[in-house]
Formats: sequence, C-alpha cells, structure tokens
Amino acid sequence: MILINLLPHREEKRRLRKQAFFVGLGLAAVAGGVIAALWFGVQMRMITAQQERNAVLQAAITKLDDEIKDVSALRAEIDSLKARQRAVEDLQTDRNMPVYLLNELVAQTPEGIYLTSIRQNGQQVQITGFAQTNERVSEFLRNTNAKSTWLEHPELVEIKAAGTGNNKTTRDPKRVFDFSMRVGLKRPGEVAGPASAASGPVPGMMPAAAASGVAAAPASGLAAPLAAAASAASAVSAAPAKGK
Repeated sequence: MILINLLPHREEKRRLRKQAFFVGLGLAAVAGGVIAALWFGVQMRMITAQQERNAVLQAAITKLDDEIKDVSALRAEIDSLKARQRAVEDLQTDRNMPVYLLNELVAQTPEGIYLTSIRQNGQQVQITGFAQTNERVSEFLRNTNAKSTWLEHPELVEIKAAGTGNNKTTRDPKRVFDFSMRVGLKRPGEVAGPASAASGPVPGMMPAAAASGVAAAPASGLAAPLAAAASAASAVSAAPAKGK
C-alpha cells in the first residue's frame, strides 16, 4: 500500500488562496482609490465650473448695480429738471398776475371805497382801505366773490369807524370806516376762458411791457407800487357820488 502525504499540497493551495485574496483585496483597494480619485476630480471640476459661473453672475450683478445707480442718478436729475421746468412755467404763468389783480380791483371796487394798501403774498392778497359805509364794504366783498374772474374767497378781517373824513379824502366830511380784508388770487391755469380775454389790453391799464416789468418783481416788493396804482385807480373809478 502506497501512502501519499497530501498536507504540503493543501498548505500550498491554502497559501495560494490567501495570496489571491490579498491580491484581490489590494486590487479592489486600488480600484476603489482610482474611482474615488476620478470622482473627486469630477467633483472638483464641477465645483470649478460652478465657481466660474458664479463669478460671471457676480460680475453681471455688479454691472447691473452700477447701471441701476446710473438710472437712479438720471431719475433724480430728471426730477430736478422737471422741478426747474415747473418753476420756470410758474414764473412765466404768474408774471401777469399783478396786472390781472389791479384790473379786477379797478373793476370790482364800488364807489365810496378807497384802497390804501395792497399786499400780495403768494395767492393771498391783503387789502386795506376805508369806506364811506359798511354797505360799501359788503358790496366789495360780494363783487369779489361772485363777479370777479381772478379773485375768490374774500374774507373780511376787520372794520372799524375811523372818525370823520376831511376835504383831502372825501368831498363831504362824514364818518368813514377803516377795513382790512383778505382775498384769494386765482392762478392763470385755473381761469380757462376769461384768462385769454383778460390778458388783452385793458383801457386805463399800463402797457404790456410795463406790466411784464411790474410782474417780474417779487411779490413782497410790489406793495408800494400796487398800493399807489390801486389808490389812483380807485380815486378815478370809485369816486363817491354826490349827496352820499
């Protein structure tokens, strides 16, 4: 009987299997490392590409912000130009208002009323003077409220007896009343139809060139010229009737 020892052969197979296992394990580790490195490279490339896109977007956003600032500056400049245009238009529109004011005062002042002071502040006109009777003042208020084209919202501030007149102010010495009133002055844009008719030459009024010169003066500086002109116009057109 022949006896064969198989232990070395089994040991050899076991060693080969162990060696193959470690080789496979090493190859798997290497393959896993390569795959991980490739995936990491792909991820880094994707991150780099996204960062480049973010940089492009950020540059575009910065450019848009600059354009928005330019647009805001342009809008502010446009608003400033519009405000200047409105101011020039208001000055151009209001330059004939003193002429309209004097014309209306001459037309609406009844007999027996003498104006001593006219003071304009914007759209408000302060008028002071004296009248022969209270009824004259009431008639003056009614005229400026109902019949006037350029005057509105008359308001009597004060009226009081001022004693008796003398020969320099009235033809007959009698009691007179000092009064003070406020009246609103309409802007030319608020008067649609009558503005064109009232803007023409009015008999007894100053020429257009002189009217423009008067209208170009500030409102605060018109008190003395307006008062003198109004007093002269009132003395001509509002002389008291005889026997009153």
